[in-house]
Amino acid sequence: MLDDQDLARLERQLGRPPIPPVRVACRCAAGWPVVVEQPERGPDGEPFPTAFWLSCPGLVKAVSRLEGAGGVRALEERLADDPALAAAFDGAMERHRALRPEQGLGIGGVRAPRAVKCLHAHVAFALAAPPHPAGDDVLRAAGGVPAVCCMEEA
Repeated sequence: MLDDQDLARLERQLGRPPIPPVRVACRCAAGWPVVVEQPERGPDGEPFPTAFWLSCPGLVKAVSRLEGAGGVRALEERLADDPALAAAFDGAMERHRALRPEQGLGIGGVRAPRAVKCLHAHVAFALAAPPHPAGDDVLRAAGGVPAVCCMEEA
């Protein structure tokens, strides 16, 4: 259930008014949104390619550090070397495409079958629509959902 408190919390997390989400798909222990499900189109009618958005600032920062340290390339290399992980990844991408059939885009808005664009989107998908072992691996490497809400400390 999405309410005015969720919208206010999202605005505080993002530092801007959010594109009104469909729902909060994952919360932290303090009840703050961690992942929100986005509508297929934004308020302006433009397609919104990413079904799930990572909103927790602490987790966003941790995943950003992984991306900055070559995490996208590292995941692509793991997918090339691990057929089981690659098959699970492909399945998650197909499930995302089914959520946005008009757009036909995978996680992170990619068109290529096994492309990795944004680790944040994979973590969000893993939390909101499991299973997604590759996203779970990134989540673990980022330290998981913070045990102490970063917004409660702020």
